[in-house]
Amino acid sequence: MTDTGRSRHGARETAFQVLYGLSYSGAPTERDLEKAFAKAPVAPKGKEVELVSDVPYPEQPTQGFAWELTHGVWEKRDELDEIINKFSQHWRVTRIAKIELTILRLAVFEMLYRDDVPTKVAINEAVELSKQYGDENSKGFVNGILDAAAKALEHGEIGVHQGR
Repeated sequence: MTDTGRSRHGARETAFQVLYGLSYSGAPTERDLEKAFAKAPVAPKGKEVELVSDVPYPEQPTQGFAWELTHGVWEKRDELDEIINKFSQHWRVTRIAKIELTILRLAVFEMLYRDDVPTKVAINEAVELSKQYGDENSKGFVNGILDAAAKALEHGEIGVHQGR
């Protein structure tokens, strides 16, 4: 994995941790999101960890990517949930475990809104996060939903990704 790949993986992990943590807050605000992000460690080169300042739009590239994911998923979570609902056969979003739901939201966001991230990379990164944070069933569950969403995206059945 390249330094960029490692740092982006760290950024995804940071976004996951912030969003997952906030999923246990009653009705968090955008300011809560900013505060949680400001306290989150970001691994710019895969191993080093820095604390993010409380500036909501960090200047370091890894921090910037992590913030873009975190904030983007936060803003689009209702739309992302609709898409996840569509492809999670017999599972409503309200029944999906918070770990898997957070991972799915991140991946679907990248698939729809990040033209710098290939769909296969978004899926692979989500599977890796599910192996790291989920249980033995998470990987298959996440992969199945994302594979179905990717096929629908490819055929133009779900939201249009800029530049695709």
